[in-house]
Amino acid sequence: MNIQTLSARMAGWMSDPGNNSLGPGLDLPAFDAPLVGCAAGDDPLFDFLKQDIGPDFYWTPAQAFARAFPGSGATGADLSVVSWVLPQTEHTRKAHGQHKEMPSEEWSRARHYGEKVNEALRRFVVGVFAEEGVDACAPALLPDWTRAESPRYGFASTWSERHTAYACGLGTFGLSDGLITPRGKAIRVGSVVVRAHLAPTPRPYTRHNEWCLFHAGGKCRACIKRCPAGAISEKGHDKVKCKTYIRSITAPHVEANQLGFRVNSCGLCQVRVPCESRNPTIKRGG
Repeated sequence: MNIQTLSARMAGWMSDPGNNSLGPGLDLPAFDAPLVGCAAGDDPLFDFLKQDIGPDFYWTPAQAFARAFPGSGATGADLSVVSWVLPQTEHTRKAHGQHKEMPSEEWSRARHYGEKVNEALRRFVVGVFAEEGVDACAPALLPDWTRAESPRYGFASTWSERHTAYACGLGTFGLSDGLITPRGKAIRVGSVVVRAHLAPTPRPYTRHNEWCLFHAGGKCRACIKRCPAGAISEKGHDKVKCKTYIRSITAPHVEANQLGFRVNSCGLCQVRVPCESRNPTIKRGG
């Protein structure tokens, strides 16, 4: 198995409307085809992330794998990490871009039903490796995955899909904390840890915020203007303001006016911005 073969298998799975839909009975796909990357399980960046985010709770690939396969004795050197980006469709992005204070129904569906697609894709990828007799796990689906409090960054978790994607060469962070990828930051992200040696994807950046126009030149503040909660400033992303707005304003709106149940949907800062669907630091046609 290599990344090219795995990517083709994943794209094939996603092309089936039965696997990739914005909701029951809808023909609209939740996402476009995935963008896939890989990192070595002993990449020093994973140890850095553990120390930076939360040394007492954040998992390295080896620690996540050990929870899925106790007694395996696998070290980081035995493992690879596969990460993917699921781009929001143009249809969803355009619908969402028409809103300023509340999420579009399409975005709320992508947040709820789309994440179910992502969960199923995690299980599919684990199954692809299992077909070849190779152990793999999806850290975000492990029973002891949990949310936590980072001493430096506030709200966090035991395994971050966005930081994993960053380690796998798939993008850098923006002013809003969103991951800006070659397909932009209107995305969702997933990953698995596998006991195999896969060729790492080169990281085409040296700074964690290199693809953000604001950090690249200080000129773009589009996500600040798009945030109805005032949770983004030149100092970065205020997670408390963001969470408060979502839990008290948009989630009740989704329940009352869209899906009939609460969904932590917002993402207004991910559309109508230069990094919506591309890496904005690369000139068009470049």
